[in-house]
Amino acid sequence: MDRRTPETPQDAPAAALSTGAVARRLGVSPTTLRSWERRYAIGPQWREDGRHRRWTPEDIARLELMCRLTGQGVPTAEAARVARDGEPAARAAGRPATATPPANDGLPLGKVRPECRGLARAAVRLDAPAVRELLDTALAEHGLVTAWEEVIAPTLHAVGRKWASAGERYVEVEHLLSWQVSSVLHRVRPAPRTAGVPPVLLACVPDEQHSLPIEALAAALGEHALPVRMFGAALPPEALHDAVRRTGPRAVVLWAQSRTTADRALARSVAGIEWGLRGARERSALFLAGPGWTGRAPAAHTGRLYGLRSGLDVIAALAGAGAGAGAGAAAAGAGPAPGSAGARRAPAACGS
Repeated sequence: MDRRTPETPQDAPAAALSTGAVARRLGVSPTTLRSWERRYAIGPQWREDGRHRRWTPEDIARLELMCRLTGQGVPTAEAARVARDGEPAARAAGRPATATPPANDGLPLGKVRPECRGLARAAVRLDAPAVRELLDTALAEHGLVTAWEEVIAPTLHAVGRKWASAGERYVEVEHLLSWQVSSVLHRVRPAPRTAGVPPVLLACVPDEQHSLPIEALAAALGEHALPVRMFGAALPPEALHDAVRRTGPRAVVLWAQSRTTADRALARSVAGIEWGLRGARERSALFLAGPGWTGRAPAAHTGRLYGLRSGLDVIAALAGAGAGAGAGAAAAGAGPAPGSAGARRAPAACGS
């Protein structure tokens, strides 16, 4: 392959991309691209200053063909030969496909960041190492909140929509992606916490198994040095009541993914829990998060969270108000009402 080194930077095509940008777009790791170049001569035609790879649209098209073929079960070496030599892909793609969904069954992402497309492609291929690396890169480059709202959540939504429309297919894609997202969120290091600050208690309603959005909220609160007690999916009502009384949290966040799991009676009972010494009893602010909560609030002084960023701001403001803000601050910090402009701009309730 002709690997010309331009005499000046202007000789390189204007649309040429770096290896990192191409990796994010395709859903593979930069290490994989360098390995393919070394082993199979699938590399860029241009290098800046003889060192930095720059991939042209033609180079990227070859890589996309190689990704499609390997996703259909074609051995890597043969897929590289087809992509490199321009052999019609139909011959190689005629092999029996593996369990990986074919490339023309792509996820319905719409207008999203390029990182979303790369992450979706890696998930469909069940390429766990690439998914993990892409998630780590998104968090490092954009920060947790932006990575969640603009990269992770849109990809999760697309997987969910595809799974809902394709019967039992894509369940494995959803599980792999969800596991990797949960893993990367758990690796986020919390900032040092201030002693004596009451925690924020995060839990799903008793029948709810989807906990990724409040895992994202837990990680974001930790980054802001706010103490968190995370109880995850399907917490029984009695355990939730005991946890509130024992921890005396500044706020309680209850997540419900669907209307069938949202328990309004439970929300009313949690809103009424008092804790502390007799004569100085307090109540925690209660926030409902997730698309399952619809209609009027089930109890007074109960707020709603819309979007990870705005939800984080509401809870951080409540924590900054100091002791004594209590449940009354929930209504003031409830976030935009359903149907308002602010609610439409933010992903639904912590981004899921």
